[in-house]
Amino acid sequence: MSTDTKTATVARKSSANWLFGLTLLGLLLAMCIVLSLTTKSFLTEANIMNLMRQGAMIAILAVGETFVIITTGIDLSVGAVVGFCTVIAAWLLTHDFSIMTTVIITLGVGVAIGMFHGFGIVQMGLPPFIITLATLTSLRGIGLLITNGATINIVNDTFTEFSRNDFMGLPNLFWMVILVGVPAYIFLHHSRYGRYIFAVGSNMEAARLSGVNVKLTVYLAYTLSSTCAAFVGLLLAARIGVGNAMQADGWELQAIASSVIGGTSLFGAIGSVHGPLIGAFILATINNGANLLNVNSFWQRIITGLLIILIVYFDQLRRRRG
Repeated sequence: MSTDTKTATVARKSSANWLFGLTLLGLLLAMCIVLSLTTKSFLTEANIMNLMRQGAMIAILAVGETFVIITTGIDLSVGAVVGFCTVIAAWLLTHDFSIMTTVIITLGVGVAIGMFHGFGIVQMGLPPFIITLATLTSLRGIGLLITNGATINIVNDTFTEFSRNDFMGLPNLFWMVILVGVPAYIFLHHSRYGRYIFAVGSNMEAARLSGVNVKLTVYLAYTLSSTCAAFVGLLLAARIGVGNAMQADGWELQAIASSVIGGTSLFGAIGSVHGPLIGAFILATINNGANLLNVNSFWQRIITGLLIILIVYFDQLRRRRG
């Protein structure tokens, strides 16, 4: 393939990604308009700030999950990693570790979990589904052992107040989405290793023959996913003020759903950073609107599941036509 052809292909894919992103923004805007007309409290400042806080943590999880899904993998453990890291953060803070030390150690735990996933997949040959499912159940158990089935209260006001404050009129938690999203976008779409992630998802053997270090790329994708989850664990611990191993139950589904709604293909090689971010806030808006309309919370899970089925179905149709 010539350089001009490659450039044209990249340009088409980039244009398609941004067009899809604009479509998602239009959908999100339409949902906000409908909810503002059907409920009295949706457009209130308190609700909008709460919505931004609700969507922020799932958005960061979705970004990390996206790296893995693009490689045709899956990380089912992110919710458990979040819960486990709330326990780690709470335990460290209650044992007089500084906030900075707590942040570094907790993120280090996330890195270690991601490296463990990479080892299981690359060195042991385990399917991503199996190794991350095993981690999901194990981390819940380890967290419960550490806390003896209870919760650890966080009494560090400086740590907990961060999640409640805002900067320039936006919640601090929303700024954390930007803090993660901008470098993630640059990494995935404008770096060599980002291209490697897409190459591995497109054809692992062809990527290897082209000189891509496939093993390192897999390690990198899962490490980024778990590190994002550990970061969310810190944010959640700050928001709720406790460490509890059972927190974030089901968040892995929301992260995967946000990524898929944002245009990431479960068959690999297709995805972006901005799509899952918007997808996360679409899900948050659905949940928020359902609560305001007094819709049974069980319907929220049903709607999320149906959205995944529909989007994956249309993704299959698109691939067959391609």
